[in-house]
Amino acid sequence: MEIVFVLLGVIFSAVGVISIYDARKLTKKLFSFQDVNEGTKYLKLFGVVVSLLGFCIIYIYLPDATDVFKSML
Repeated sequence: MEIVFVLLGVIFSAVGVISIYDARKLTKKLFSFQDVNEGTKYLKLFGVVVSLLGFCIIYIYLPDATDVFKSML
């Protein structure tokens, strides 16, 4: 069950990062907003929330990964 949650967290994180990176392209392609800047702002906010959710899931269900990062510091 842990593997499923970790994969779900990775997918959420990837979707969030992609939506942050390509927010302007996705807004122009998927939505018909007159103000592209406002749509981009909301899509980036959505990406931050989704990626933080994914990283929190990974942090909770995969504590060994955080131990690797701690040992590197």
